Amino acid sequence: AGGAVIAYLARTNPALLPLLTGLRTETPGRWVSLDAATRRNLELTRSFGTGGSRGSLLAVLDRTCTAMGARALRRLIGQPSCDLSELRRRQGVVAALADPERLLTRAALLTALTSVGDLERLTSRVTQGLAGARDYLALGSALRVLPDVVAALRSGDQPALAELAADLDPCFDLLDLIETAVEEDDAGSARVRPGFWPALDAAEAGAAETRRWLAGLERCERERTGIRSLKVGFNKVFGYYIEVTRPNLSHVPPDYVRKQTIATGERYVTTPLKEAEARVLAADEEIAGLEREALIRLSAAVTAAAARLSATAGRLARLDAQLSLAEVAMRSDWIRPVLEEGDVLEIVGGRHPVVEATLAGEAFIPNDCRLGGDARVLVVTGPNMGGKSTYLRQVALIVLLAQIGSFVPAGAARIGLVDRIFTRIGAHDDLAGGASTFMVEMVETATILHQATARSLVILDEVGRGTSTDDGLAIARAVLEDLHDRVGARALFATHYLELTALAAALPGAANAHVAALEEDGRVIFLYAVRPGPADRAYGIHVARLAGLPPWVADRAEAVLEAYGAEGAARPAAPVDDRVLDTRFVAEVADVDYQLALDGFPARSGRAERLARNLRELDLGSMTPREAIDWLFEQQGRL
Repeated sequence: AGGAVIAYLARTNPALLPLLTGLRTETPGRWVSLDAATRRNLELTRSFGTGGSRGSLLAVLDRTCTAMGARALRRLIGQPSCDLSELRRRQGVVAALADPERLLTRAALLTALTSVGDLERLTSRVTQGLAGARDYLALGSALRVLPDVVAALRSGDQPALAELAADLDPCFDLLDLIETAVEEDDAGSARVRPGFWPALDAAEAGAAETRRWLAGLERCERERTGIRSLKVGFNKVFGYYIEVTRPNLSHVPPDYVRKQTIATGERYVTTPLKEAEARVLAADEEIAGLEREALIRLSAAVTAAAARLSATAGRLARLDAQLSLAEVAMRSDWIRPVLEEGDVLEIVGGRHPVVEATLAGEAFIPNDCRLGGDARVLVVTGPNMGGKSTYLRQVALIVLLAQIGSFVPAGAARIGLVDRIFTRIGAHDDLAGGASTFMVEMVETATILHQATARSLVILDEVGRGTSTDDGLAIARAVLEDLHDRVGARALFATHYLELTALAAALPGAANAHVAALEEDGRVIFLYAVRPGPADRAYGIHVARLAGLPPWVADRAEAVLEAYGAEGAARPAAPVDDRVLDTRFVAEVADVDYQLALDGFPARSGRAERLARNLRELDLGSMTPREAIDWLFEQQGRL
């Protein structure tokens, strides 16, 4: 596989090969597995509301000052780690950078990293042979501030930062080479420094000598001809010329060759002028070619050290990302979680990082979560709009933040590492794929049950709501029991089926929690506080009123609800089509292939199989010839 990758690069873009510094294998257990549904439901890098990064977790965490740091932060969010030692090392760096006493260190690092710019992109351009003199000046400027980064890391007297400083290669030899090769001239343009490429120096000296001759030609010709208004000019159409006004045409020497007539006079050329013009044009082309040769030589020298440059750029990008995490932790009052290999999940005073950031100073109601050990499944009930989904996402995001090495929004946290995070939240269909809302929900739930392990974190929100109440309740209970009995994952299960709360008494690893609310004067007040025990009702009609449902409709809903709850009241039965009672109609409908085949379900019998079955069931001994012919015509009509 590695050879195929190298062969593909060599055939399609060989300029990228210098960036390939080595191959390594990735073990499945090294990173936390996040499927597409989880990335979408948790809004890691893309928000439902804005369609972009604004309103996502990435937007909350991104305080980077370089483009490569922003890319590194995005990679961290998308690939949480399961390596406890690596996570503790990251935590140490974030803790050192977030220390209030290290304000000067942070300021120095921010200033230095801003000057570094996008070292990764510069390295890529150099190795692909796309860099010009200006790119090398930018590369030199980036390398020039590396000692400042190292000094800032060492000034904090923190072992974690000192370790970063020790791993950072300042690349002094490359900086010396670049400073020898390129410079910025007085006009602010980048050019090859004199002395780096002798052939280029000679060509530029010759061109400069010719231009000096051209600059003095006007004075010399005025003295020779006595024409004080004589001018030497240049345009892109005719090149260099000598211009003489009409009153002085009688003084034009015989060696002048007319080139162009204009309204105010004539334009001429001479043999020395044409020769000087040819030398200048040839020198310009030669200089451009020699500049390319000089930059190619410089590119080859820098590319030889591409591995070192890439490593330095990667470390600076990660430092920028961790500096961003430290900045957010310090400003938002986040804490350092305790990480361990066990199955504990204890969060005290947890907060949703994105929701809290959008409250603009308003207080966020913190909530606790305790899973692991004997209690592995938490059934969360409560009213609509009460904060159940926010609570579920909050727990998942805190675990994810902990496993990228970040601080977390909580009062305290003790987290056993997870190998996978699964979420089943929200309702959406897949019209292009031919999947209904309920089908999408069941596919995602099936994926979770097949792939989750005892070390996984599972977030399920209102499983079974896309079908009938009885079917949905049965499916939700079966899923909950399977998570408890077979999978053994730490799971939060939000539901409106209050019947499921009784499972806490039957399942030893299950517990109940609810989102508190108060009813006052016919109005519901959401407390957004998660408390132990089950909820007593869902307050759906109250929320419908808040959403603007017409009062007469809400009043009728309450009346119907009271009728359902009255003792002995029966719910109205669904109307039944009389044709369903006709066995001939049932047989006719059953004979039509209207159901698409679904993966994982046995295929329905085909027409040929049904015909064979009907044929086997015939009692030929008791049939008359007329009945046999009628039966054949009937079967033919069905085909």
